[in-house]
Amino acid sequence: MARKRLKVKGPSHERWLISYADFMTLMFAFFVVLYGISSVNEGKYKILASSLVGVFNSPPTSSDPIQIGDVARQIPITDNRLIIKPNEPSTHETSDTITQEVDMKKLEAQLTEGFEGLLKQGIMSLEGSEDWIQITLGSKVLFSKGSSEPTRAAENIIADVAMILGNYNNPIQIEGHTDNIPIFNKEFRSNWDLSAARAATVVRQLQDEGLDPRRLAAVGYGEFQPLVDNNGADRERNRRVVLLVSRSAVTRDALNQVRSQQP
Repeated sequence: MARKRLKVKGPSHERWLISYADFMTLMFAFFVVLYGISSVNEGKYKILASSLVGVFNSPPTSSDPIQIGDVARQIPITDNRLIIKPNEPSTHETSDTITQEVDMKKLEAQLTEGFEGLLKQGIMSLEGSEDWIQITLGSKVLFSKGSSEPTRAAENIIADVAMILGNYNNPIQIEGHTDNIPIFNKEFRSNWDLSAARAATVVRQLQDEGLDPRRLAAVGYGEFQPLVDNNGADRERNRRVVLLVSRSAVTRDALNQVRSQQP
């Protein structure tokens, strides 16, 4: 039986219709978009715009926290110090409003009289000159071991300090210090973190007691500014919080420069 020959179809001459149909579909979609843009509901647009403005211009519902730990961009490390900067003053205010010079000897006398009991017990010590006053408090009375939560005694002491310093307007730098015993827990990864957190705690309480936050700065020195040998039997003295009250911002900056050059 003879096989049927398969008919070979020739090339299609209508393939252009596919491309043409695709082109027409795109053109239709393009004109639909143009029509949609030209018929925007002006009322709905204004409502949406006003809603967005209200969202982005609404005031914050909580105060900004002082960041501690891994947020390195907010807590720059400089000259072996962990520094937390306070809020900057407004542009319309001059530095004179927060650097008013006072009689430092008079202030020292008031602190000595007000904290006579703590000074005699060795809980607090005072040093000073005509340019600065240094108030030193042992961390043991202020915080539990490895913690930045203030004790009830700490809250009372800081409140009393704020009552006296609130009568003046000069800068106050709060410094946290530790010994060289390593710390690593869920809250703090190093002595730097712990010392900075303790200084920030005191700053926060001074602010809560009514002191202008622009006067305040918190600095964590960790174990790197010891009073005594960190390997000695009395290294507990190195665990302390210092309130450095300066005559002016210029004096404070000069003192910081000198301290940063100390070994």
